Amino acid sequence: MTIIENHVYHRAGKKPILLDYYIPLNGNKCPIIIFAHGYKGFKDWGAWSLMGKEFTKAGLCFIKFNFSHNGGTVDQPIDFPDLEAFGTNNYSKELDDLGDVMDWIISNLKNELRVDTSLLYLIGHSRGGGISILKTAEDSRIKKLITLASVCDFGERFINAGDLEQWKKDGVKYVTNGRTKQEMPHFIQFYEDYIQHKERLNIKSASQNINIPHLVIHGDADTSVSVNEGQKIHSWNKKSKLKIIEGADHVFNVKHPWNKDSLPQEFNEVITASIKFLKQKTDHS
Repeated sequence: MTIIENHVYHRAGKKPILLDYYIPLNGNKCPIIIFAHGYKGFKDWGAWSLMGKEFTKAGLCFIKFNFSHNGGTVDQPIDFPDLEAFGTNNYSKELDDLGDVMDWIISNLKNELRVDTSLLYLIGHSRGGGISILKTAEDSRIKKLITLASVCDFGERFINAGDLEQWKKDGVKYVTNGRTKQEMPHFIQFYEDYIQHKERLNIKSASQNINIPHLVIHGDADTSVSVNEGQKIHSWNKKSKLKIIEGADHVFNVKHPWNKDSLPQEFNEVITASIKFLKQKTDHS
């Protein structure tokens, strides 16, 4: 396979985006998977790279990227050296980032004979799952969708996030990163942007408007995003398929860093189910 890592996508008037892409060596007009990471995540987290290689071995192109304001930088894409950028991130920026990545793929891979830029598939994890649902509902270029441990309601996150009035007064609140021990800022613009774009950011209505194949995968031992959220997403779109993985936590029993070549059974189940779903011929009946 051809692997290109840390390609810098420069955008006029916006922060750059880092991309990795994996193309099957003997690919022939294969579909393109775009993977969107979650909150406090990044493209190189845990076993995402191993997952990408498994998809590519199965004859699928795999592209993963860092959201522009995830806290990483071009020079240091892992973890969060740029907390100012992290604090100014919001759902709208992530939606626009994802759209720009799709634009980049179509523009830059259109002459690559091994891939088919008309077959774009999204996979989103956690918050990236919610973003992927929203983008799918508003962009007809997406042909299949998989959500992994996805959230079902962005508004609920604000209700459960503590004292909103204190946040408004201070202009910033901090969340401790349990792994890096950083105090990660959320500026009030995050909430304000959500209120301003509430309709665009409604995952329920987006789910109800999706008319392409959608596979919802969730672990029943997920303590970060309850399996009930995956069940809700499935219930909002009867055409979707739901796979609950027994014993799987929020990251399907992987951690960061992941220094092994083998994967947990639960994570392998995610990969196997995803490949089967993505390689199935679409039922238009």
